[in-house]
Amino acid sequence: MSEAQLSVNEWPFQTAREAIDWVVRFIPLAGIKPGLERMERLMELLDHPHRRLKFIHVAGTNGKGSVCAYLTEVIRTCGYDVGTFTSPYIESYNERIRLNGVNIPDEDLLKVINKIKPIVDQVAEEFGQPSMFEISTVIAIEYFARTAYPDFVVWETGLGGRLDSTNIVTPLVSVITNIGHDHMEFLGDTLEKIAAEKAAIIKAGVPVVSAVEQPEVVRVVEEAAKSKNSTLYLLGREFRYETISTKENEQTFRFTGTFRDIPDVAISMNGPHQLKNAAVALMTLEVLRQYYALIVEDEDLLRAMKSAQWPGRLEMVSQEPRILIDGAHNPEGAESLAAALKGTYSYNRLHFMMGMLTNKNHTGYLRHILPIVDTLILTEPNWLKKAAAEDLAGLAKSLLAECGRHDVEVIVEPDWKTGLERLKHMTAQDDLAVVSGTLYLIGDVRSWIKHQSDSEKGW
Repeated sequence: MSEAQLSVNEWPFQTAREAIDWVVRFIPLAGIKPGLERMERLMELLDHPHRRLKFIHVAGTNGKGSVCAYLTEVIRTCGYDVGTFTSPYIESYNERIRLNGVNIPDEDLLKVINKIKPIVDQVAEEFGQPSMFEISTVIAIEYFARTAYPDFVVWETGLGGRLDSTNIVTPLVSVITNIGHDHMEFLGDTLEKIAAEKAAIIKAGVPVVSAVEQPEVVRVVEEAAKSKNSTLYLLGREFRYETISTKENEQTFRFTGTFRDIPDVAISMNGPHQLKNAAVALMTLEVLRQYYALIVEDEDLLRAMKSAQWPGRLEMVSQEPRILIDGAHNPEGAESLAAALKGTYSYNRLHFMMGMLTNKNHTGYLRHILPIVDTLILTEPNWLKKAAAEDLAGLAKSLLAECGRHDVEVIVEPDWKTGLERLKHMTAQDDLAVVSGTLYLIGDVRSWIKHQSDSEKGW
């Protein structure tokens, strides 16, 4: 049944809230369902809307969101309309789907979901219930193809590549940021297996940009590109960056690429890993300039790189006391976070609150974080698969004992709001508080602090 056959009063949902609730109810019911069979059928029933769009497909273990942020900001600043699909969201579902940095309006979201629901129901009968992420992917494609009409779509994968629902598209360029230990229950138990899954976004003849580093991972990506006759632009080989200066909220670097050099690029995002992400974005933009005649004026490029932001990644959400949030949730993310905390920020004592999901490598994460903290608060996100704070505390105490650190205070507070208040009260003027772990916790903390700040201002 087409949207045209339904009057507004016959729509399955009358409000955006009802429509979103229908989508997210499939998180526990359908779970994560790798495979493209359902997506192919959904696209067929919708008359292949994805074929109308020009995608920049971004995969990788960490850094995907930041690379998407740089790409979106530059392309938008250069005068193009750009759609962005990312996940998960920080505060509202609408953040997943944006046009020129603006969330999909409720009215458009409602219209699209009402259109696709009968089709999703049909596919559920034929192939099993599509997951929340598959439905979200379809919503994004339908919105961009038939309502928003962007010139380009910055397209972030979910957890993998080969069987990820976003892999239904053939992009202009593929990007693989890096490969680390995450989602191993789905992607494989070695870096080579994970790399093979993510490298499967590489399509025939489509150039690929990557910052993978481990020799065994580089081999996998090189072989995947070669098998598809795709040109690979690899960090450290076809392009590189050189750090010029680093301070809080401003880093500068020199970019050297295959096609040209850019001598003095400034970014506002913090941490050494953001220099790498920025270099990946620049190489991707250079490929778009060379292959597809993307018009990028240097003035626009430099301004956009400096202004690009990505919420929830080394974001200072409070100044009194200083509270930094970061969505690091795997060992490689924790390593980057620890490097940033040691190299970018100054503080007397570091107070750290974390909450995790059960399916993460908690040991690998904590090994990077424990050496630098003075206080550790273990809490729990409001999410189905939350890791128990008591279990995390037991693990942390065991690891601290291993390395002979007996000066770290470990606090168990399952209620994150109570934990956040404790964190605030213990953070003196010269200290730094950090909240990290799953983005489900980071989003709630960010929204809560922002709401409290607005209330104090009388907004």
